[in-house]
Amino acid sequence: MARAAQARIDLDALRHNCRHIRSLAPNSRLLAMVKADAYGHGLLPISRALADLADGLGVACVPEGLALRAAGIAGRIVVMQGFKNDDELSAASAHALDVVIHEPCQIERLASRTFGPQGGLSVWLKIDTGMHRIGFAPHEVANVTALLAKLPMVDPNLRYLTHFACADEPGSAMTAQQIGCFVRTTQGLVGERSLCNSAGILTHSEAHADWVRPGIMLYGASPLNDTPATSLGLRPVMSLEAPLIAIHTYQAGDSIGYGGTYRCPVPLRVGIVAMGYGDGYPRHAANGTPVAIAGQPGSIVGRVSMDMLAIDLGSVDCRPGDSVTFWGGSVAADLVAAQAQTISYELFCAAGPKAHRSYSTYAA
Repeated sequence: MARAAQARIDLDALRHNCRHIRSLAPNSRLLAMVKADAYGHGLLPISRALADLADGLGVACVPEGLALRAAGIAGRIVVMQGFKNDDELSAASAHALDVVIHEPCQIERLASRTFGPQGGLSVWLKIDTGMHRIGFAPHEVANVTALLAKLPMVDPNLRYLTHFACADEPGSAMTAQQIGCFVRTTQGLVGERSLCNSAGILTHSEAHADWVRPGIMLYGASPLNDTPATSLGLRPVMSLEAPLIAIHTYQAGDSIGYGGTYRCPVPLRVGIVAMGYGDGYPRHAANGTPVAIAGQPGSIVGRVSMDMLAIDLGSVDCRPGDSVTFWGGSVAADLVAAQAQTISYELFCAAGPKAHRSYSTYAA
């Protein structure tokens, strides 16, 4: 059953952001990250809109890659977690998905294969330069490269990648250390390189290398702490909206919502909106978290409920049925995320799939 929340997806803004990223890394290929349902924006519509602008698409898992192939997307698709079992390996090989190799058991599975297309599997080797999540330690890379070179079903043209842990903190020594580690580890190895996520694209142009891997920038939010997306030349892609369902006037001292945690400092016009944590809106959004009512500024008061929340309407001329915008347009998702002590990534991934999504058309 459809709920009232609406996520309006601006594909022109998406394509603008992609072109802007290309201008920042003009000598690199672009692997657009569309994992996690394209950060809540919709895997297939987003991937189709990026297909002619990006050099490849990045997904988290083999099923995501297979969904793109089933939809007719024929370009390069890189599975960032690689394959997890023999069935996924077979599917990746059969559907020409690139796989990231990060774990010895993946090599064991490849070595045990007695069939498969000669040199048909494109492999990216993940190097753990300090993130300590997945990947081979630097001292293992030369040996792993040699092992992969002996496997007949692996394309001999290996690619190497790593992931930054602190690139969202400009000036962090950690990122420079990771870049240095990656350069030393891959010195003398033949193959394309990829280091930079969205934050790295902005802060470490010296590490753009052969491929950049933008994610959150594509969707119009900032990857850098305390740096607004608009100042980075990005446009918001998702606008999350829901209707007003009631308007009341309360007196000074009246409490609003669960726990009575908010008390009106003066007589207050309060709007109730059909939006809550059941729609993916963060329960911990603080009093004062911005919204827009009929294009005018407003803010949340009281605790967010499962299906409803309250907003201070001020003097805005509005009535039940009017739309309230929770992020997008004049309401920055990054600011909402900060008020809820989270990040824009989580906002999009939580709310986007639960809302009714609609998509603008775009000019190719």
